[in-house]
Amino acid sequence: MEIIGNIIKGAIHLKDALTPEVNPIEAQEKVLEMLLKTAKDTQFGKHYNFETILNQETPSLAFANQVPFFDYNQINEAWWSKLHEGEEDVTWPGSPTYFALSSGTTGKTSKRIPVTDAMLSAIKQAGIDQVTALSNFDLPAEFFATEAMMLGSSTDLTEKDDHLEGEISGITASNIPSWFKGFYKPGEAIAKINDWDKRVVQIAKRAKQWDIGALSGIPSWMELMLKTVIDYHKVDNIHQVWPNLQVYTSGGVAFGPYKKSFNVLLGKPVTVIDTYLASEGFLAFQARPETTAMQLVTNGGIYFEFVPFKPEYINPDGSITQDAPSLTLKDVELDQDYVVIISTVSGAWRYLIGDTIEFTNIEKAEIKITGRTKFFLNTVGSQLSVNKLDDAIRFLEEKFKTTIPEYTLCAKRFDDGFYHSWYLGSDNLTSETVADVLDEFLKDANKNYKVARSKALEGVKVEVVSPEVFHDWSGANKKKGGQVKMERVMGEDKFKTWEDFVVKY
Repeated sequence: MEIIGNIIKGAIHLKDALTPEVNPIEAQEKVLEMLLKTAKDTQFGKHYNFETILNQETPSLAFANQVPFFDYNQINEAWWSKLHEGEEDVTWPGSPTYFALSSGTTGKTSKRIPVTDAMLSAIKQAGIDQVTALSNFDLPAEFFATEAMMLGSSTDLTEKDDHLEGEISGITASNIPSWFKGFYKPGEAIAKINDWDKRVVQIAKRAKQWDIGALSGIPSWMELMLKTVIDYHKVDNIHQVWPNLQVYTSGGVAFGPYKKSFNVLLGKPVTVIDTYLASEGFLAFQARPETTAMQLVTNGGIYFEFVPFKPEYINPDGSITQDAPSLTLKDVELDQDYVVIISTVSGAWRYLIGDTIEFTNIEKAEIKITGRTKFFLNTVGSQLSVNKLDDAIRFLEEKFKTTIPEYTLCAKRFDDGFYHSWYLGSDNLTSETVADVLDEFLKDANKNYKVARSKALEGVKVEVVSPEVFHDWSGANKKKGGQVKMERVMGEDKFKTWEDFVVKY
């Protein structure tokens, strides 16, 4: 196996050496031109006159001026709904082969996001580029001959009319390249099991037959799978089952809040590599070990724009105002949160994906995810984004020597005024000891929160519940596993449903 590993590692190093370095700004200009040329004869392209945009001196500026922003509801109602009525050439030539079902973290019903063959090709290429980037990490040759566990949603897709539907992780897993199938686990038969708990039990039963070197999946569900495997085999940590495990590819949410609880399941450190794969496309991945930031995939099937994340540009429902300015890569700055806007080879145009990011290196187009537009807690002027909330959780973990893998909160009105009402998932923490510490940390970390505390925000209330409550909430309201993520910030109506669920638990 070491010989095979050396051959694969050598091939990856060679491909990396022969691949020219991408200039992100130039690459993005080419991607926009390709998108506009390909879609100019679609219904959308004709409506917004892509032909004229292409003939302008600065197509990026004309594109921003001529095409409005869309969130999912807006583009689905005006355009994508036509695809479900059998129309073709709507926002992209032809009709999509797949629709990715995504309720995200806040939606009540599944979104149906088109996934074209061109998008699948772009995702595969980004995946190859990520594998090539492993040459930048100090990984031994034997790692490259091990197997990879991809823990996503079921690959048993639903056939509907002329397309298939499922979560994006299931769609991509059902389209893995033939050369990778020998390395891919849990394999097609287990991956098709719809019931999450049954699928994980089968993984546990087969676990010792596999030589897993890499894991890939959302942290919360990965933790549950690892715990099941550990319990099934009556061992202390996952390395007693998979001794060659060396890499964990995280994605979908920030890994920070899960780091401490995840590490408890390990027998030795692993290399954690972040990725940014959403239902709308493969946006970014960590390309080098010197940073935890991710490099935008600027030469694939996605064109990026960035709106400064400021309260005056954000509507109450998390969408952005039509007068909000948008920037291209050449105009962004460090130390500024931006709302990500994408246009893609699946026919999404100036589309609000819902995430906020910050650039850590503009020349390399490296970013970190800072939160969600809908998770921006700005009641009574507190202006807390998810990265600030995650920082608070990490502080509490260190302060109280505990793990808090899940949390949610709401700015809730009580009889004596507004409070930030938190629920923390922990097995060895008490509510009474946390509230004051949390409040003081947020005051020190965020000046807007401190000002709000001196005015209309009365303070912090904390309830501690078992992390299992969060997992069961996701299972009861949506579906376990896959792309399902816990809401970090809820509105009052959703929060009441959550609190009713907790009481009955």
